[in-house]
Amino acid sequence: MMGHTHAMTGAIAWLGLAPPLAALPMLNDAPSRFIETGIMATALSPAELIAGAIVCAGAAMLPDLDHPSATIAQTFGPVTWALSKTVNWLAGGHRGATHSLIFAAATGFGVHWLANAYPLGRDIMVVLLVGLALRAIGVGIPGNKLGSAMVNIGLTAGLFAVFLSLDVGYAWLGLVVGIGCLAHVVGDCLTERGCPVLWPLSVTFVLPWKIGIKTGRKFEQKILAPILSVAIVGLLFWRLAPV
Repeated sequence: MMGHTHAMTGAIAWLGLAPPLAALPMLNDAPSRFIETGIMATALSPAELIAGAIVCAGAAMLPDLDHPSATIAQTFGPVTWALSKTVNWLAGGHRGATHSLIFAAATGFGVHWLANAYPLGRDIMVVLLVGLALRAIGVGIPGNKLGSAMVNIGLTAGLFAVFLSLDVGYAWLGLVVGIGCLAHVVGDCLTERGCPVLWPLSVTFVLPWKIGIKTGRKFEQKILAPILSVAIVGLLFWRLAPV
């Protein structure tokens, strides 16, 4: 799947799973901030729900770090490109180790440890994932890389400042990153190439009868992307509207 598709499926995964998962005490930094109405009652605040959706959209791009030509590899210039080349070699090529349950779980636990041990590292991770999400959905100026980068930086900084002002907690950060990576793997299993979900086993999970989605073709861009956009809006309304 393309970058924007993965980002949207990541956001949808979080918006769909947030209420039952957020009710777990370990995922809440301050229970006193629970809201009292709507389907998100006794769960996350609206700001945390939205922040989680954006971060999860960025996290859904992480498995493609094994692809030097992917959106994530181009997001932060030579740094992410060099990192992508290294990951590509370590993972055994594109759709190798990073497209597996092991990678999703390890990345989620790793980020959870980082968030608890190093607040600065946690904040840097949040900023990077927000910026990656914005890049994936195409925020920027068409045909102007420098202008797009500046827009991305400005919006990322603005969103992070808003999260700070609303006292967003990040106890859920590791879980969100794991969910985002898993959403990516599931999405790529629906394509014609499939994924080695149980890596290091060589079994590839792919849909039968060659009905998998062809990456970048008309169906993904003209049909699937609008459907996912409507789903995001619908889930946001469902989660946040009072009942």
